Amino acid sequence: MNDKNNSGPEAAGWNSLYTEIVDELNSILHYWEQHTLDRAWGGFLGRIDQDNHADPSAPKGSVLNTRILWSFSAVYHYTHNPLHLELASRAYHYIREYFSDPDHGGLYWSVDHRGKMLDNHKQIYAQAFGIYAMSEYYRVTKNPKALELCQEWYMLIEKYSRDPKRGGYIDAFARDWTFLDDKRLSAKDENASKTMNTHLHIVEAYANLYEVWPSQKLKKDIIDLLKIFDNKIIHLSTHHLTLFFSEDWQMDHSVVSYGHDIEAGWLLQSCAESVSDSDAIETAKKNALLITAAAMGGLDHDGGLWYEFNNNKKELILEKHWWPQAEALIGFCNAWQLTGDSLYKNAVLKSWQFIQHHIVDKTHGEWLWGVDMDNKKMINQDKIGMWKGPYHNCRACLELIERLKPQSMVVW
Repeated sequence: MNDKNNSGPEAAGWNSLYTEIVDELNSILHYWEQHTLDRAWGGFLGRIDQDNHADPSAPKGSVLNTRILWSFSAVYHYTHNPLHLELASRAYHYIREYFSDPDHGGLYWSVDHRGKMLDNHKQIYAQAFGIYAMSEYYRVTKNPKALELCQEWYMLIEKYSRDPKRGGYIDAFARDWTFLDDKRLSAKDENASKTMNTHLHIVEAYANLYEVWPSQKLKKDIIDLLKIFDNKIIHLSTHHLTLFFSEDWQMDHSVVSYGHDIEAGWLLQSCAESVSDSDAIETAKKNALLITAAAMGGLDHDGGLWYEFNNNKKELILEKHWWPQAEALIGFCNAWQLTGDSLYKNAVLKSWQFIQHHIVDKTHGEWLWGVDMDNKKMINQDKIGMWKGPYHNCRACLELIERLKPQSMVVW
């Protein structure tokens, strides 16, 4: 790639970035190998706090466990380390035995530390992560049961969640797939029938599944989802993502999520590329740059990406969580690859420096949940938990390793 600016102090940092990312991925994996296995009850621990104290009685979530399965499956594709396949298989068997509903299909939301069903409702977000994880596990193992589960969960989403009249997908259901009043993904979310977050992870999951099971129906579903983002979710003037919707797509513009913006920019492009649809790819590339530029409105001077902006109160949420920083690495790198503009290249480097200085836990390993406005560690947060797993940071490392692998690196 011909960079528009290939000189200056940034060049030295860029030349060492690949090696630093590889080292960080190995460090994250080492943490998970050493600290997270539940040797008493199977699978992985449900919670470890930021001081590295494990809670052996913590509930276990389907989102965490499917993200663990995806991460070690995807990592094994890169490392070919038998230990990584062993840990992926550990997650696979635990999900099949404890999270899979034998009566109504799909995944429970949570189980207790012994594996006993705790919350049995069917959050579509969790079903999507099940597909994402199992399709990745199938990619590296060719285990037919993993693909069968993907196909089963895909058909359940299409049967119960898809809205045939208004388009898009409803967020949540009871165990037996009947109507559910409270559809919230988490306590901080609006009780909305349709959400950006669920749609983003459905299309992500469907695209990953399509790469191992190229169904024409699935391809059409992916293209339809991409069009929903084009027509409903990406704001026409601000290019931020609208987060919450009623069933008939009435919008709630109260919150801007910079992390979801930067994640969606590159991820929607990747989904379009998965199905090799030229029109979808062209649109997604244009959207990627528009969304990435919008997300840069949340950048602090130190390279960290602020969490959210509250439009109603006109105030910034002065926190920098780990996952938007991980997504920023990929999003800015993708924008640089699309444009060759050193603005984005420098943003990658500043983001990486911020992560190294403030997010990586140099005492215990892995990444902190986040820091406050003074870059002090946020208190009472998880190192490992229902929402804190290896997915975002492992994926960021894997994406940059692939995008910056030596044969395609710029020679300074």
